[in-house]
Amino acid sequence: MGSNFEFVNPQLFWLLLVIPVLILWFFWKRKQQTASLKISNIQGFKTSKNWLAKVRPVLFVFRLISLALIIVAMARPRTVDESTRIKTTKGIDIVIAIDVSASMLARDLKPNRLEALKKVASRFIQARPNDRLGLVEYAGESYTKTPLTSDKNIVLSSLKSIKYNTTIEGGTAIGMGLATAVNRLKESRAKGKVIILLTDGVNNTGFIDPKIASELAVEFGIKVYTIGLGSNGMALSPIGILPNGQFQYGNVQVEIDEDLLKQIAETTGGKYFRATSNTKLEQIYEEINKIEKTDIEETKFKSYDELFRPLVLFAFGLLLFELLLRYTLFRSFV
Repeated sequence: MGSNFEFVNPQLFWLLLVIPVLILWFFWKRKQQTASLKISNIQGFKTSKNWLAKVRPVLFVFRLISLALIIVAMARPRTVDESTRIKTTKGIDIVIAIDVSASMLARDLKPNRLEALKKVASRFIQARPNDRLGLVEYAGESYTKTPLTSDKNIVLSSLKSIKYNTTIEGGTAIGMGLATAVNRLKESRAKGKVIILLTDGVNNTGFIDPKIASELAVEFGIKVYTIGLGSNGMALSPIGILPNGQFQYGNVQVEIDEDLLKQIAETTGGKYFRATSNTKLEQIYEEINKIEKTDIEETKFKSYDELFRPLVLFAFGLLLFELLLRYTLFRSFV
């Protein structure tokens, strides 16, 4: 719930320009508002200080204040309390399948393919507040990193912890990564089920054929968006391990089975993308985010608290007080 202050008729504030005009008029006409007597000499009059004459202009000030308050009241100040009720229809369940093979450490994207992916995927996850998301890792084999959950903090934390390790068998088992993602979504009752499958290589291991996995996705009504990650030509990639345990890098030909990725996307009703740079990868996730939208029904309730009444009452009270002083204590027109 949010509370805001507003004026319904702010254009009426132009009337406040009358006040400076009245002030000028007052000073111009001030000498004409009191009776005058012309005599040759005033030495015979005893001087006395009349404090009423000095404070008499305060009556005019009261009248100006009353006028200003009435103008502000006419502009209708009020506070607006706004509450929003959001009703989300059955959202979209999304599983991101990430290739974590050694080739994902290639430096054609900055700082490397895996870190570039994690940065972009993190923003994608934060942009899906009404959907459930899950993560799957795969290389020579695959496993579920995070099951479907609406808790974005868990997903983001799991994504941040993804890194290359020797625990998973080497290679790129695209079919197994896709099958594991399908397994996480097959029992979902969401209105949309989506897999974002990312790889930078070819299917060279695993006991599940990617085509069979894509047919399973079709059977369970799952759409697959595939992303081939890597520049065209050569890329600085790991080619061995040095004695100190660090990778030795060298230029390696980028090989992505684009035909397979296109076929998987086409079979499941998704789309294939090629990310050759950090910028292109960001654009791909933005496009997927626009394509897969969750329907949200938002109802807003507004409560108005009018504030002009106290201003009007105070203005009229001040006018009555001014008139009372004018016809009693001062007994003259100002």
